[in-house]
Amino acid sequence: MSRGSFSCEAAASVAIPSLQLTLVASGLEQPIYVTAAPGDLSRLFVIEKPGRIRLLVNGELRSEPFLDLSERVATSVEEMGLLGLAFHPRYAENGLLYVSYSSAPGAGNNPAHTEVLAELQVTPGDPDHASSVERRVLTVAQPQGNHNGGNLQFRADGYLYLGLGDGGGGRDQHGELGNGQALDTLLGKLVRIDVDARGAGPEGQYGIPLGNFAERDPRALPEIWSVGLRNPWRFSFDLCTADLYIGDVGQESREEVNFVPGSEATGRNFGWRLMEAENCFEPSTGCEPSLQGLTLPIASYGRATGQCITGGYVYRGSAIPELRGAYLYADYESAAFFALRVQAGVLAAEPVDISDNINPERAVQGVTSFGQDNLGELYLTTFAGQLYRLEPR
Repeated sequence: MSRGSFSCEAAASVAIPSLQLTLVASGLEQPIYVTAAPGDLSRLFVIEKPGRIRLLVNGELRSEPFLDLSERVATSVEEMGLLGLAFHPRYAENGLLYVSYSSAPGAGNNPAHTEVLAELQVTPGDPDHASSVERRVLTVAQPQGNHNGGNLQFRADGYLYLGLGDGGGGRDQHGELGNGQALDTLLGKLVRIDVDARGAGPEGQYGIPLGNFAERDPRALPEIWSVGLRNPWRFSFDLCTADLYIGDVGQESREEVNFVPGSEATGRNFGWRLMEAENCFEPSTGCEPSLQGLTLPIASYGRATGQCITGGYVYRGSAIPELRGAYLYADYESAAFFALRVQAGVLAAEPVDISDNINPERAVQGVTSFGQDNLGELYLTTFAGQLYRLEPR
């Protein structure tokens, strides 16, 4: 069946068809995400890491930004900057959008700084520009400049999800447990809040949905939904099933894809730093994931294949019907591409390396993010400034 403008029809075959990446726009400055506003079929919004959001209107890149926050965005470390964008599910009515960005850096080469989650609004009567006046919803102190995460997504439940890395450095050497397992910090977590409610947070800027991690463990901060992440560099929800896929960057041996079925309202513990993917990490000898309540990844790969995962999306478009239901992801460093399929919440087959299929001779390098439009078609950005669309070959 079809839901809205995208398709939930199952593919006739599990085989991956021949694919290609078609250049849509170039000349962007360090683009790291692309998305569409709810119901908008003519425009795409592209994040440039230095602090701007650019508009692609009917395939044409506008020179004037939709939003420019560059004066308040800190970029002194490569992983800092304007990192996330999500439009309110009722954007057509209220004009609200949410961004995450790095702010207020300290001194040094790997500075402490603050990650900001802010609410902004489109300019009344001018849909191609947003006001830079912000309502700060949430701020999180970051001890170092890397592992910021920053991805934002609304799920079908109407709540806003924010992915945060473990605070940077290496091996999550932050306190006795590491930030990934510590329940008194939002670092290394997937945060879930209700932006339409008030009462929680230092200034009562948001609400806390039912089903967050504190209902399982009252020691947890109320905003936490899932724990045990190192650097969730792009997560997404399947448009048809609400299944969650997280690309979590590894430490020294494994890159991983974490998964939560859409039927589950409660979050998980994905293991970091107790585990790196399916391997014990700390403690380095002897660990039992099932006894510790840990969820192992649905897929992973080692350093011979890549060393910096870029999480993707489940394809739900109509241009490539044979691809529907497949989750696509890539590796930033090696330019490798992968596909997997989940059926009824279970991995249907081992992930397939589709690098030679979609990216012959590694022609497209430095994939920073995937994106999805309202027809379910997939795009990707590269750090060198390109925006590509996935198409049949």
